[in-house]
Amino acid sequence: NLETWKQEILDTETKFANLLKEKGMHDAFVAFADENAVLMRNNNLVIGKAAIDERYKNLNSKNLSWKPDFIDVSKSGDLGYTYGEYQYTYKDSTGLEQIDIGVFHTVWKRQVDGSWKFVWD
Repeated sequence: NLETWKQEILDTETKFANLLKEKGMHDAFVAFADENAVLMRNNNLVIGKAAIDERYKNLNSKNLSWKPDFIDVSKSGDLGYTYGEYQYTYKDSTGLEQIDIGVFHTVWKRQVDGSWKFVWD
């Protein structure tokens, strides 16, 4: 049912955020990416899990956090999406801590094993 599937996506989103806090951006993004996932970063597409792995190989920051404000899922229970606010904390060129706040949008696809992986972020 829709509410169960929404909860599964919320649980997956939470595990994704927790893994990032524990292991860093690279491990989290690779772990939760579908084989054909696409990232949009600075108006450039990063297409496929292998490309995400390569793009994030030296990104081990743990300073990204987010929580979905909205979750929906298809009637068939095979696609869902989330959006909400993210915060990314970093030090600028002068060493001062900066906080980048924005909106994320993630599309989730149910995998053959029943788990959810992102196909768009």
